Amino acid sequence: MHPPSGPSTAPDAGPGTTVVVATRDRAADLRLTLPRHEGPVVVVDNGSRDDTVAVVHAEADRRRRSGGPPLRLVQPGTNLGAPARNVGAQAATTELVAFADDDSWWAPGALRRAEAEFAAAPRLALLAARILVGAAEELDPVCTDMAAAPWGTSRDLPGPDVLGFVACGTVVRREPFLAVGGFDDVVHFGGEEERVTYDLVAAGWGLAYVDAVVAHHHPSPRRGSDARRRELLARNRLLTSWMRRPLRVALAQTARAALGPAEQRRGLVSAAPAVPRALRRRHAPSVEVERRLRVLETGRG
Repeated sequence: MHPPSGPSTAPDAGPGTTVVVATRDRAADLRLTLPRHEGPVVVVDNGSRDDTVAVVHAEADRRRRSGGPPLRLVQPGTNLGAPARNVGAQAATTELVAFADDDSWWAPGALRRAEAEFAAAPRLALLAARILVGAAEELDPVCTDMAAAPWGTSRDLPGPDVLGFVACGTVVRREPFLAVGGFDDVVHFGGEEERVTYDLVAAGWGLAYVDAVVAHHHPSPRRGSDARRRELLARNRLLTSWMRRPLRVALAQTARAALGPAEQRRGLVSAAPAVPRALRRRHAPSVEVERRLRVLETGRG
């Protein structure tokens, strides 16, 4: 399948990479991370009530005085959740977009390496990087899973094929990312990468893990509790299933959540009001996505 070109939603994209940061009420984190970003940056503020805007303006002024790459602030006026990254991608004028959280940044030279990988692989729509966590720079366990992808490596891609990613360690080709709708407001935040992955694979694009491209993530002390995050992940996995998985799968996952641990039951209760919206955005399941998921679930190709 040949990947679609997709319509542009911003001025014609030029070469290079724009870092897109979605943030809310984490001014202290941004003070540390914004100066570390190479190249142009778009910060999308999800309605912060702290000093976020002042911090972004200060960094933008510093870049102007030093002749550095531009930093732009976009303020939608409300908390968009994960779709705030779409706003940043739409504002970008480069071919590639590298997502970062307010508590993460890209290693020096990482984005130049990513640009070379995209240039050499026209089918590549998403590059998942090696993510080093905390001061100890421990490898994010998700990266271990991506490196061991059971589907192997497509001959036209620079690393193992993946069926998932971590947003703060990901570079995307802007056009296909926006063509599949980017992140959606059904899931808001927490596991929002899943549906984007399914849609890119279904459209014939390549997604690869590249260990040589590195991102750093120092989780903010202002992050929510682990229990709350597990509840959100349970909620959003169910909603994604109702949007993209076969109905029998969505029903089975819903039943398991109803009989599962307390966090899964709370996730189900939280998901229920959003199910009608999820169903309105439902697409037919992708044969290729389901094939890969069966490999994960059964261990057989």
